[in-house]
Amino acid sequence: MVDFAGADRIRPGRYSPADVLRIAAPKLRQVRQCGCQRLLECTPNFLGRDPALMLEIGRAAGIEIWTNTGLYGAGGHKYLPQYAFQETAARLARRWIGEFEKGVDGVRPRFVKIGVNAAPLSETDRKLARAAAITSRETGLTAASHTGGGVAAMEQIAVFEQERVPPSRFVWVHAQSEKDRSFHERAARAGAWVEFDGIAPETADWHLECLRLMSRRGLLGKALISQDAGWYHVGEPGGGDYRGYTYLYTGFLPRLDPAWARLLLVVNPGKAFGFAAGPQA
Repeated sequence: MVDFAGADRIRPGRYSPADVLRIAAPKLRQVRQCGCQRLLECTPNFLGRDPALMLEIGRAAGIEIWTNTGLYGAGGHKYLPQYAFQETAARLARRWIGEFEKGVDGVRPRFVKIGVNAAPLSETDRKLARAAAITSRETGLTAASHTGGGVAAMEQIAVFEQERVPPSRFVWVHAQSEKDRSFHERAARAGAWVEFDGIAPETADWHLECLRLMSRRGLLGKALISQDAGWYHVGEPGGGDYRGYTYLYTGFLPRLDPAWARLLLVVNPGKAFGFAAGPQA
């Protein structure tokens, strides 16, 4: 679920939890039938995060849903609350660490989600990256950052290194948007996770090219894949055009080297986000 109203307009009561459950649960049941056991729900605070509702939907669909802490600065900072501009990185991190320690609506965040704009990073974007690094250092949580370009990814990796946090706790989200694939290699060799998402029939060829390059460079063990699919869109009739999650399994995986499937969908995510990899995930 996502609500793009903006931080100054988002509020409780803009959607019916029952409607969200009714529309989302069948989508999750479909991907559960494909073998998926866990979904990392990347909608951050002030963009529609609702951990209690996600917990309810996950139980109804038979799938584990992880929520996050953090803030989303992409989109020209439209989704940041006022305090994000006023507080230091350390103070923001303390808020996020508090959510990890106390939970959000009874649900403990299992990773950090931030978003930044294009490079060079603004002072606010750099502050979000630093807050994510501090949170990761204090909690052990991995941070996933909405990052379009390779320069912005490398700048954030540098921030993590400055904060004495291993880049293995940083996920470059939307790496497929960077057409200079040398950045994919640079980020992976630095130790970061390189996530190729937005996988769909019309993009599959490009995603395959990216993965094959990573394989040729011996870096497939630092790659993650995702559809970046969904979602119930608050404010649109019936939740809008809600894509499902099954193409990754039914359309994309059959095009991969069979040896890659477990690595990309079980082993790598387990290492990146710190959970035990079972027979399926």
